[in-house]
Amino acid sequence: MNGFEKLIRKMEFQPDVLYSKVSKILTEAILEGQFEGGQKLVETELQKSLGISRSPLREAIRDLEKKGLVTLVPRRGAFVRDVTVKDIEDLFPVRATLEGLAAKLAYANITQKTLDDMMAILEKMKKAVKSGDTNSYWRFHSTFHEIFIDATNNPVLIETLTRLRFHTLWYRFSYKYYEEDLQKQFVVHKQIYELFAKRDSDVEKLKGLVENHISVAHEKFVGYLIKKNNESQKATALNNAT
Repeated sequence: MNGFEKLIRKMEFQPDVLYSKVSKILTEAILEGQFEGGQKLVETELQKSLGISRSPLREAIRDLEKKGLVTLVPRRGAFVRDVTVKDIEDLFPVRATLEGLAAKLAYANITQKTLDDMMAILEKMKKAVKSGDTNSYWRFHSTFHEIFIDATNNPVLIETLTRLRFHTLWYRFSYKYYEEDLQKQFVVHKQIYELFAKRDSDVEKLKGLVENHISVAHEKFVGYLIKKNNESQKATALNNAT
């Protein structure tokens, strides 16, 4: 049983599922790398695997296009989008600014329950670091940020950052060999938690720490993509020469 089939079984997939559930499972498959950048989503194969008709599948694919996960090419079909340097350059600075703002707003609204939820996720992040479970770490990492973003009680900010953070997670999972020092990552998040937990924290320091954390990831990701692209171009040139 391949990874895609396991995802279907995990979601207790049914033949009469609505397009929203089809979209959810395809999103999960793309995030987990079951479909790679540039790969075509073959409708006949997906219909057979999912046990559905063409209509809900096409609705789901249109939903994936709205999410920015696939590109629809006339008369050719749907293709999983490749992540580019421009994607990273466009997204991370915006996310850094908005998430820094979110931290500042959340600090004023923080409750003990929110702090307890953040600490519980920190413990899971710590265990993921020790076990070397990169995929789980990034999912817990995402949840940690979502907890304080939700504490802003600002629907516009929450909705905007939900979309931006979704794409950040996708970008990371698109590159299975892209890894940061998870221990250093964990330490930064512990520092963020500690600033939230103190009632006399410098809120500008908290805001700056969150922004810098995202900016550092931005620089590393761009550097990785440039290196990867250069290696790919060299390999292509070498193949052409031979």
